[in-house]
Amino acid sequence: MSFELETATNRENLRRIAIDPVSRVEGHGKVTLLLDEAGHVKEARLHIVEFRGFEKFIQGRPYWEVPVMVQRLCGICPVSHHLAAAKALDPVVGALQITPTAEKIRRLMHYGQILQSHALHFFHLSSPDLLFGFESPVQQRNIVGVAGAYPEVARQGVLLRKFGQEVIRITAGKRVHGTGAVPGGVNKSLTPAERDELLKDADQMIQWSRDAVHLARRLHETNGSLYDEFGLFRSHIFSLVRADGALDLYDGHLRLRDARGQIVSDNLACADYDAHIREEVKSWSYMKFPYITELGPAKGWYKVGPLARVQNCDFIPSELAEIERQAFIAHGEGEPIHAPLAYHWARMIEMLHAAEVIRSLLDDPDILSDKRMTEGPHGREGVGIIEAPRGTLIHHYRVDDDDLISYCNLIVSTTHNNQAMNEAVRQVARRYLDGRQLTEGLLNHIEVAIRAFDPCLSCATHALGKMPLTVELIGADGRLTDSASSGG
Repeated sequence: MSFELETATNRENLRRIAIDPVSRVEGHGKVTLLLDEAGHVKEARLHIVEFRGFEKFIQGRPYWEVPVMVQRLCGICPVSHHLAAAKALDPVVGALQITPTAEKIRRLMHYGQILQSHALHFFHLSSPDLLFGFESPVQQRNIVGVAGAYPEVARQGVLLRKFGQEVIRITAGKRVHGTGAVPGGVNKSLTPAERDELLKDADQMIQWSRDAVHLARRLHETNGSLYDEFGLFRSHIFSLVRADGALDLYDGHLRLRDARGQIVSDNLACADYDAHIREEVKSWSYMKFPYITELGPAKGWYKVGPLARVQNCDFIPSELAEIERQAFIAHGEGEPIHAPLAYHWARMIEMLHAAEVIRSLLDDPDILSDKRMTEGPHGREGVGIIEAPRGTLIHHYRVDDDDLISYCNLIVSTTHNNQAMNEAVRQVARRYLDGRQLTEGLLNHIEVAIRAFDPCLSCATHALGKMPLTVELIGADGRLTDSASSGG
């Protein structure tokens, strides 16, 4: 059921709760809840309150500047935008097929980004909730608290992220906002010394990633119905898959499954994405609401990201991650897993896969080759789609006769998950907020639901906000009846 189906018409008699802004996520958003006189949630909305502008101000810029410019959308996942833009602009320089060296360097960069971003989200942003409990003392519920109570877990999380950042530095030139990918290929290969530097830690990263999968799985299984039912809703799932159905985070075709796991659409060409996806605009948010055109906005919304990807593919093409995926699938007992907290388990499976792919690529002699660029008859349009850490990322550009960008469309991962996050907020609010007195721990339940998706609101809105949170409960007469705060 869509979260808006129960939107009340008589809003004057409803109480309003505002969570502004949501904390421990990347970017700025707020949640509003409307309750009736009995305390039941009648409306729940995640608002994105900052304006997005990249699609407009990038127009008129030379196309070769774009892969560097667009990664300023975010300081956490710049590589994702960097690569999606480079892929989209490959046809503009006539590179319909880049060299094996260029593709493998880009993949190495991309999987380094997947590893570092997944490590950051799980260990730094989400593990305090998972290890200590949603209502644990706020003074403890942070990475410092994790380091004190679980020093080895915190240490491994820091070093996993560091390794991913080193992969990015070596392939892109810098850890943040590098320049390694260019339209038509890449501007550097690895040296033997750089390869050896990464190789010496690669096997350890695989082991620690596997330990992280087991930690996430143990937390999910230990908490039983709490994790399986928290914020539960069912929806379509959407992602790239390889031609043979394998998980592929860099390239492939688009696939859509329904809530029961049946394939609805397959082999959708990336270049034709705009024939299958539309974006709905709503007055209360600057973030759009994508949906599958054929299904319409009421039934055609979906979720993306790790939870979708590990269930949308037929298999993961790395040995250890596929073993863990099979255990994950078995947990669903024949049905797709839709619980938002299962994102964390799936996310760690992908981190393990990324570590395995990095290790494999480091043994490939192509990454040392100087055959980095391809060029041919120039084109005027291109679409680049990759699977960013948070889900499917779409970049679409058109270039005019002066080589300037004339059109830009970006659909980022968090935008795809917009409706899904709203639904999770609604389900958690109804389960945990109805008729209860506000506490910081209670408010954190709502944030835990949002946090499970690892939203990057700055990517979706192109602006950053402050992180403290204050919630006020206003009575029907307009007077403040209760309040609670966190952060600051």
